[in-house]
Amino acid sequence: MIATSIRKGKRVYLGRFTEEDLDKVSEWYHDDEYMRCMDASPSFPLLKRDFKDWVEQKPREQKSFLFAIRMNEDDRVVGWVDLDSILWPHRNAWLAIGIGEKEHWAQGLGYETMELILNFAFYELNLHRVQLTVFSYNKRAIKLYERLGFKYEGAQREFLQRDGNRYDMCMYGILSHEWTDKHKLQ
Repeated sequence: MIATSIRKGKRVYLGRFTEEDLDKVSEWYHDDEYMRCMDASPSFPLLKRDFKDWVEQKPREQKSFLFAIRMNEDDRVVGWVDLDSILWPHRNAWLAIGIGEKEHWAQGLGYETMELILNFAFYELNLHRVQLTVFSYNKRAIKLYERLGFKYEGAQREFLQRDGNRYDMCMYGILSHEWTDKHKLQ
């Protein structure tokens, strides 16, 4: 039986970005707290066209699947999730997620989105391994990844300096059999 829930959850679904989304997404990249969780680069506001270029370039690469995280109830964009730098011969990919709408932080949308993207990665793309990095101060994200079954694989020690303190960049990974053993498709 083919699963019908590969990209649609109870509250969110993985869709495409539209031109109308770009102003909203650009707002997220003006928020220091959001940016400091997303990137090691200095928090610097992006322009609408910067994100538009990113969204338009991703599908052309054939090594990336970038999705808008959209609310089922009203189709509103609340974030993004990306499988990137896919090495097809080895079936490996990097994963990144950003919930831009702070009103939706700590409400389980990250967990639901990660379930959807990992189902897509392992059941649709037939990937073997998905990996990600997270800064050691992002405790909420680390808790989410570990709850999903990601395994801590090491760190680049004192990789990042923020506000006069040094932080590790931690690496986590999950293998297809680890995912399927823990999370069966309904």
